[in-house]
Amino acid sequence: MINTDRIRKEFGILTSFDSESFHEKEISEYLVRRLIELGLTVVRDKADSLLGKKSSDSAGNVYGYLPGRGEKSILFSSHMDTVPPGRGKRAVFHEDGTITSDGTTVLGADDAAGLTAILEALSVIREKDLPHPPIEVLFPIAEEPYCQGTSVFDFSKIRSRISYTLDLTGPIGTAAYAAPSIIFFSVEVTGKAAHAGFAPEEGVNALTILGRAISKIPAGRLSPDTTLNFGTVEGGAASNIVPEHILVKGEVRSLSHEKALQVLRDVEAVFTEEAENAGGSSLIRREEKIRSYETALSGEAAKRLERAVLRTGINGGAAAFIKTFGGSDQNRFSAAGLEGLVLACGMEQVHSTREYTSLKALEESSGLVLELMTDLS
Repeated sequence: MINTDRIRKEFGILTSFDSESFHEKEISEYLVRRLIELGLTVVRDKADSLLGKKSSDSAGNVYGYLPGRGEKSILFSSHMDTVPPGRGKRAVFHEDGTITSDGTTVLGADDAAGLTAILEALSVIREKDLPHPPIEVLFPIAEEPYCQGTSVFDFSKIRSRISYTLDLTGPIGTAAYAAPSIIFFSVEVTGKAAHAGFAPEEGVNALTILGRAISKIPAGRLSPDTTLNFGTVEGGAASNIVPEHILVKGEVRSLSHEKALQVLRDVEAVFTEEAENAGGSSLIRREEKIRSYETALSGEAAKRLERAVLRTGINGGAAAFIKTFGGSDQNRFSAAGLEGLVLACGMEQVHSTREYTSLKALEESSGLVLELMTDLS
């Protein structure tokens, strides 16, 4: 029942919009029209204003509702924004079915592939008048900068207890059931400035404190479920001045939120000790971007996916469940109490000008979403 020509056209349209984060107005207006055409009641919120990003080409999150049989609704979501370089995108359809950009921009399959699958499944439901449970869709803005759009979404509007977020690389039929907490941090190290030639002994070198601290802190992959990275260093005034202020920034990711917090406590303790030993000081600041979650594979979301993959025959008829070290809007959904999975939807080498997808992947993803949307059991 999946219409390949319609998928090709839809994907081409969706990837043609200049929809970098906080510039989603045009694509949101198109999606609102399509959802209304497909029989959904649509509401747009003011996420851009709430985030202080209101502009002539910004937009809010797009929510749609389609009544159906029974009382258990299901939420499907894909984000509207893309990463740069995302202006002037053009999908190039190759004879072997591969779809790329022209090489100067990202393709935007992240996340137009997910949007296409959701719209195609809804199109088939309307075209064939297929029975289905109540369906909710949510197309957020600004997912790429750590899910900012859904950070201000009013989840009291959501009726579903199950969610499927289409935003993952890998074979169709693959689903992520766990994702990490991501916590940014900065450490400000303060020493004492002095002339580096005449009186270095009168100074306290903040850069030396930093070096001694970092040399004592394991970084990289700390364990199978936790990573720590020191990403940038800023500071110093001139080569002939003992540096008084140094700022180092980094992030912690962990599938265990408590482990992430413990790593930061350890980082703080080492910096505090080294700073005090040298006669300086340090101050750590933290910013939680998203909170970790793990969805039970014994739950309804996973069981529905297993049935859908088996019925479609995709991936040999067997769903594949993985843990991921990337965040998505599902982190926000899980925090709001939704039992959900992140589904592979045909995006590869994302966040690069080498990004690609294929018509086969888009067809399989659309077929899988259709099966999930029409499962009344």
